[in-house]
Amino acid sequence: MNERFAQYREKAVQYWNRFSGKQKILFFSTLFIIIIIAVVLTMQLSKTEYEVAFQDLDNTDSAGVMTYLDSAGIPYRLSPDGRSISVPSTQANRIKVDIGSQGIVQEGSIGYKIFDESSSMIGTTDSEFNVKYNNALNGEVEQLMRRMQGIKDVKVLVTLPKETVFAAQEGQEQAYASIVLTFDPGFRPSQDNIDGYFNLVKTAVPNLPVDNITITSNETELMPTAKGGQAGVSSQVEENFALQKKFEEEVKKNVKQFLSTLTGPDKVDVLVFSKLNFDKESRKEDLVTPVDTENMRGIEISSQIISNTYSGQGNTTGGVAGTGSEDVSGYPSGTDTGTSTSEESSETRNYEVNRITKDIIASPYTVKDLTINVAVEPPAGQTTLDEATSGAIQNILVNIVRASLADSGVTYTDADLTKKVSVYSQQFGGTTTETATGGLATWMIWAIAAAALLVGAGGGFLIYRSRKNKQEEEVEEDIPLQVPTEFPSINLESVTNESQVRKQLESLAKKKPDEFVNLLRTWLADEQR
Repeated sequence: MNERFAQYREKAVQYWNRFSGKQKILFFSTLFIIIIIAVVLTMQLSKTEYEVAFQDLDNTDSAGVMTYLDSAGIPYRLSPDGRSISVPSTQANRIKVDIGSQGIVQEGSIGYKIFDESSSMIGTTDSEFNVKYNNALNGEVEQLMRRMQGIKDVKVLVTLPKETVFAAQEGQEQAYASIVLTFDPGFRPSQDNIDGYFNLVKTAVPNLPVDNITITSNETELMPTAKGGQAGVSSQVEENFALQKKFEEEVKKNVKQFLSTLTGPDKVDVLVFSKLNFDKESRKEDLVTPVDTENMRGIEISSQIISNTYSGQGNTTGGVAGTGSEDVSGYPSGTDTGTSTSEESSETRNYEVNRITKDIIASPYTVKDLTINVAVEPPAGQTTLDEATSGAIQNILVNIVRASLADSGVTYTDADLTKKVSVYSQQFGGTTTETATGGLATWMIWAIAAAALLVGAGGGFLIYRSRKNKQEEEVEEDIPLQVPTEFPSINLESVTNESQVRKQLESLAKKKPDEFVNLLRTWLADEQR
């Protein structure tokens, strides 16, 4: 057993001695690096990764979370300021759900849950109950506000009206609310967000009108639309400006695409200016129109004609009563008898007309004005466009402007439309030398870049050649000197028969082919000398 172990050891030593010094150093270095990598990977895979599960906590919430984690035996890390708690990343989601379901994190707000935690309200005075109720209401509003977009922290103070048996004066039955908001970094509330804050507080607190709500941030006081908030106006202006730019880009794109088919690609440049009407009109019209427009009459739906004739015998009073010599004042004088006749006639006709009621909401975004300027590169060999091409392009632009201004409410003549378009010739990139920042021409920049590229390539090639020569020298140093080969001696003088020499050579070639080859090389070298 010891002899076999000694043989294995001797073979291992011989195998190890076959390596050079640099190969041995490389082997130990590789082994050392592998060991270090294995140790580092083991440490990384075995250590516990922590993830921030709760942040921006107050002292009460931090204490509640720590108590729960300690009772559950879960490791955690508390930040130096005591406002953030990290837990193992593999259990973070489950811990968040457990703590959220138990309502441990209240974010400094009490809420109505305080009444559930109180075992009995017996012995509580009205003043104590009112204080608890007010604090709970403040906490509920704070919790609702924190769920709104962009709000990082909030403090709410609600003042409720005092109940009285006497008739209250105007305004005494209304509540008041003062709110201070802290937004996330970089968040700017829009007018829609601000109106949402006011509406949320209004609906959460009874008898609280919007005028009694004051919301401020760390920068300024927030105003709802009902109080003249202007954020909505600015956003509307930005939207209108974006629509105007979009309209101009569409007109520019269509004109350029169409004219490119006539002049060729990259030979047309278009500049468009427009003015849009963003007024939204809403009106109601009650119209009455005749059915028969020629005679200005409606449809006759009913007709009534009444005719009466009266006749009889009687005295006909003549003259003026009480004016004769023998007359009594106030009484008619004597009259003659005769026949009296009277007629009465009346006609009533009812006509039906068209009664039209229109609720009109006029759509905004009508084009009030449009101007198109086109620059066209003339064909090769020409300095300007020919009149036919220029006239055709101008007619196309006039038609586009006429169609766009059809709903503007203004009638434009052909002369007016012609003034709104212009076509001129321009050589693109052929008359001026493009210069870059610093006054250098483009060709100079390209020349400098090419020279820098050549210098860099030359330097890289020299570095590569020097490294390659150095590596070749190191390889030559590492190659061990060839040990002279000891060839087997064949005494040709003692051999008298040629067949014996052949047998010895054949035996040498079978047993030791390498040495036989080296022997032949030595004989050939001696013969050449």
